[in-house]
Amino acid sequence: MPSWLDDWLNPSVQAALVAAAVAAGGWVHNGRQNRLAAARQRSERVADVQRAILAEIRAHVVALENQQTTDAWRRDMVARVRQGGYVPTLPSEANDRIFRAIISEVHLLPAGVIDPVVIYYRLLAVMAFLAANLAALAAQDAARAADMLEDYLSLADEVLDSGRFAMLILSASLDGGDAAVDAMLHAGDRAQQDMLEAEVAALAQNLPRELQEMRERLNRRSSDRSGL
Repeated sequence: MPSWLDDWLNPSVQAALVAAAVAAGGWVHNGRQNRLAAARQRSERVADVQRAILAEIRAHVVALENQQTTDAWRRDMVARVRQGGYVPTLPSEANDRIFRAIISEVHLLPAGVIDPVVIYYRLLAVMAFLAANLAALAAQDAARAADMLEDYLSLADEVLDSGRFAMLILSASLDGGDAAVDAMLHAGDRAQQDMLEAEVAALAQNLPRELQEMRERLNRRSSDRSGL
């Protein structure tokens, strides 16, 4: 028998080889288990974030639904502001505490969920901005304050619609994941779904311009004064 074979048949060598094989197998198994655990934890965290956001949006959507007014009431309110001497009390709270708390984790949300959620909260921020600045503007320029109130009331409708849409997307995602979101977007009347998707796209495209125009209205009185 060759001498080198004696070395391999040595019980000490065989024991070392078995131990190395077991260690390598354990490393592979542990690595796989760790990856599965990490994936499971991430999935649970994503679901928790979606539930929290859904709860916050649902609460504000219900509040907006309860605050809905008639066109006649809105015209009367705007006319009173335009006449001067009247400033309506508008809620300036953005109702986004949960969203701000998890803003750093928004990228974890499924791709189909991010846009509707972000658009809703951006509109909500603009709405709060208008409410916070209306009183100050009304004291200086009643006509422009009335224009801002019209923007605010119109934006409230957009926030309500975008909130409802975000709720549908979040609920579908929580119930069935990406497949359920895709199914919801493509089910039923295709024309109606195209309209919903077009509205969301339009909101995303026009929001920066609308916000800039609103800010310019606020700053215009300073420009007018400088021209006197």
